[in-house]
Amino acid sequence: MGARKKLAAEKRKEALKTQYFAKAQNVPSSPRKMRYVVDLIRGMEVNRALGTLRFSSKAASAVVEKLLRSAIANWEQKNDRKAEDGELFVSKVFVDCGTTLKRMRPAPQGRGYRIRKRSNHVTLFVDTKTND
Repeated sequence: MGARKKLAAEKRKEALKTQYFAKAQNVPSSPRKMRYVVDLIRGMEVNRALGTLRFSSKAASAVVEKLLRSAIANWEQKNDRKAEDGELFVSKVFVDCGTTLKRMRPAPQGRGYRIRKRSNHVTLFVDTKTND
């Protein structure tokens, strides 16, 4: 790795140390389905977001709820105190495409239909309103 890239990578790592986030990688659902759930909670206060996710009928909401709880725990760990009501908000959340498993399914007349089993990566950031 060149010196310029190495410096940029170190700078990026230092910036992440001051942010509070959680990642879920290779979640076995399509990114499109996950984005429906993630769009529900973007910018919400964390307790309200947890309630929204708990009563959502989407299967992906269970993964996002677990991820949000992890991000809250990371914030509490780095600040050495419990989060109070109305203090934390979902500041950023995004979904990226993961690996796609390619499979074949038997089809009529000796053909094969392609099946793409998609996965995704979810990154969720929490922060206090004053730091935004």
